[in-house]
Amino acid sequence: MGYWNSRGLRGNSFEELINYTNEIYKKNNLALIEKIPTPIKPVELDNKNHTISLAYFEKKSTVDYIGVVQGIAICFDAKETAKKSLPLQNIHEHQIEFMDRFEKQQGISFILVHFLFNDTYFYLPFKNLKEAWENLRYGRKSIPYEKFEHQIFLSSNYFLNYLDIINKIIGT
Repeated sequence: MGYWNSRGLRGNSFEELINYTNEIYKKNNLALIEKIPTPIKPVELDNKNHTISLAYFEKKSTVDYIGVVQGIAICFDAKETAKKSLPLQNIHEHQIEFMDRFEKQQGISFILVHFLFNDTYFYLPFKNLKEAWENLRYGRKSIPYEKFEHQIFLSSNYFLNYLDIINKIIGT
């Protein structure tokens, strides 16, 4: 099993932005989306600071978020990269398998990506991710920035309105 340490909080501000956005969606009855905690088993505890200093993953997690948008099931993962591409090594086979099964049940799967080099956000549909994943065997190890089509802009209220992209894609 893998071990968790302080590197496990990478992308934390991006996830905070997504969590804030999901709270706005919930408050306005637009969607109900929950963060899925990664199951860990503590190994070392710091009783003085009430923190976990070392833990291992109990099982493979699926995706970061799951929920429903106006009757449509969605699941997605959040990825952040400082590169000008999204490294496919940041996505695990069990996540691809889960999102594929989710879509076969008529749900919508995707990834939200934050590019740190220019502070932009994108919605990556699962079909595009799956295509890139299947092309791994041909040598391409990442998805270049130029391939991302669905940019998400921060709203005037400083939330990441990814529902606009979902609405455009499903045609509502």
